[in-house]
Amino acid sequence: MFLESIRALFGSGSTGSDEPELNGAARADARHVAACALLLEIAHADGEFSQAEREHLESVLVSHFSLDAAAGRELLQLAESERSASIDHHRFTTLLRTGYDFEQKMSLAESMWGLVLADGDIADHEHYLTRKIANLLDLQPAELSAAKAAAAARSRLE
Repeated sequence: MFLESIRALFGSGSTGSDEPELNGAARADARHVAACALLLEIAHADGEFSQAEREHLESVLVSHFSLDAAAGRELLQLAESERSASIDHHRFTTLLRTGYDFEQKMSLAESMWGLVLADGDIADHEHYLTRKIANLLDLQPAELSAAKAAAAARSRLE
């Protein structure tokens, strides 16, 4: 029933106040589900979801979405289900293109590059997919380059 309610939310194009509950208390934001689904798509782009990528994604859920570990795991499961059921990125990127401001889009782009860089190897498809998603979010190539540089600098500090 929870998955049906989030699917209905995506289907209606709404990001309104009827958001389903996540983990009994926190509210599931459709934009969080969409962003997480795109991040999972990047993580799986090279055919492997490494432990380093999982750790990076979990840290994004904590730092960017302010979720605790249990809510983060539930969001990951929900986003994975949505990602698996989706035939393309359009509904996720459309929701984020209109529902995120520029800074949020840049933060997502930096998180995408953080995932790509997490395992120490940039696969061609990871690079392509990151550029494609950024383009669908209306980010310019220079902005994506800035996000990549920020992610690389952050990974050197960690």
